[in-house]
Amino acid sequence: MKPQNRVTEQKLDKYFAITRSAIKKVKESAKGDAKIAEDFLDMAERYLSDAEHFRKKGDLVSAFGAVNYAHAWLDAGARIKAFKVNDSELFAAG
Repeated sequence: MKPQNRVTEQKLDKYFAITRSAIKKVKESAKGDAKIAEDFLDMAERYLSDAEHFRKKGDLVSAFGAVNYAHAWLDAGARIKAFKVNDSELFAAG
């Protein structure tokens, strides 16, 4: 399999969809420490907003970076059990 060395609209579509699904699941989940959960979710949503901004400007590389940061905040929240999620498809700690 040949490695990809560029960010495409299709790749962004995939990662935006995964991150939006993870945010939805987090919002529906039970919370551990509510303050930490709120902070982690806020950071994820801010990075997702940044990703959308970069994408609209045509900066796909920055959009890809920001959407991955967004998902990293969700994964970190799941890992420390701020979000009580059990989904290994959406979360590294699921």
